[in-house]
Amino acid sequence: MTDLWRLSATDLATRIRAREVSAQEATKSALARLDAVNPALNAVIAHDPQQALAAAQAVDAALARGEDPGRLAGVPVTVKVNVDQEGWATTNGLRLQQDLVASQDSPVVANLKRAGAVILGRTNTPAFSLRWFTRNSLHGATKNPRDPGLTPGGSSGGAAAAVAAGIGAIGHGTDIGGSIRYPAYACGVHGLRPTLGRIPAWNATAPDRGIGAQLMAVSGPIARSIADLRLGLAAMAQPDLRDPWWTPAPLEGPAFPKRAAVCLAPDGMRVQPEVAAAVRDAASRLEKAGWVVEEVANTPPLAECARLQALLWLAETRRPGGGPSVFETEGDPDAIAVSGFMARLCPEAGLAEFQAALQARVGLLRQWLAFLERFPAVVMAVSGELPFPDHDDVTSFARFEEIIMAQLPQVGLPLLSLPGLTVSTGLVGRAPVGVQLVGSRYREDVLLAAGAAIEAGGVPPAPIDPVG
Repeated sequence: MTDLWRLSATDLATRIRAREVSAQEATKSALARLDAVNPALNAVIAHDPQQALAAAQAVDAALARGEDPGRLAGVPVTVKVNVDQEGWATTNGLRLQQDLVASQDSPVVANLKRAGAVILGRTNTPAFSLRWFTRNSLHGATKNPRDPGLTPGGSSGGAAAAVAAGIGAIGHGTDIGGSIRYPAYACGVHGLRPTLGRIPAWNATAPDRGIGAQLMAVSGPIARSIADLRLGLAAMAQPDLRDPWWTPAPLEGPAFPKRAAVCLAPDGMRVQPEVAAAVRDAASRLEKAGWVVEEVANTPPLAECARLQALLWLAETRRPGGGPSVFETEGDPDAIAVSGFMARLCPEAGLAEFQAALQARVGLLRQWLAFLERFPAVVMAVSGELPFPDHDDVTSFARFEEIIMAQLPQVGLPLLSLPGLTVSTGLVGRAPVGVQLVGSRYREDVLLAAGAAIEAGGVPPAPIDPVG
């Protein structure tokens, strides 16, 4: 029973539902794994074993009564520390919020609980969930289990590191600029950024966000298999009217042609040879699985999407009460450096520029929807570079600019509220590599089908013991 933590969510839920193993046994195994590897990773920054075991006991009791405990029956999962979980502080990696204790669950946490998931603990994020690296002055740094010299990604770095190391089968993440897709890439697992409105989300501990964040920020699953992403998505996507953006779109859409576009360098971005090779490899895997794959010189614009994404996102922090003062008050050196670098790259916008950005968004989305009508899936790099050396973004403004350019596929997509999927495909030495798939609105099913075909060609081993 000590190896139950190795099982996929899909396999484990099936076994628990069949009463081959108990949810309590699965939870004890997962907690033992957390105790064994989390000290080297600092992926989970808060947890209560007794609370997790009580949730598992409730699943076992429901099964004993002949009731359906939910599609995630007894599966251990983790929740990111920037969403409300009743009785826990929604710190978002901030000392300013270390006493901000939630009185109710956010919709995504409530959905996980209703699905029978057992929440093991809360995972780390950078201060303000601002970086593609994971370190803050309150909880410390999270390490990549595949190579501690590489970033685990961010801002859901704790979630991805936990999943890769076997601390839970599914990790909850959030994504406004790659915060699900990039950590999955960096840790050698898979991550799904769903369409805006697919998974309900809201924090009662905070004011409603500005319109830019409302259009771009989503919650989604990180997992070691595409099947587990599918399961996690179904569990998280249940209705909750506390989120007015939630949309009752079916998880499975109409039949679609298995046709994909492959673009090695969208908008002429620089792509390392190893990354380009991974994109070509993924295209080959799709072709072997019966997809028609066409290499295209370019996609609809991404660079302009990235520019407008930054404008709308930063506008939220530049409003009264949310500007540089909040970064200085928190005093986190990484957040101060990165917010300063971002401000240098994106001049402050006035009302006219803000309105123009929202107006331009519609035209950009129109171009992408037309392209996705022709190609239901688009294959591109997750990043132009292999996973960055840890904390490379705060070494200099020049390096930060290079990182921003490499992250074009991460930053460009959220403006459009479209879904994206990171599929891990292999290793270059100890560095993971993979691809990003982009699809049309509410067509996560297309991405998951293509992702499964790519996954079948091989993925990095997982879960793994942390590398020293």
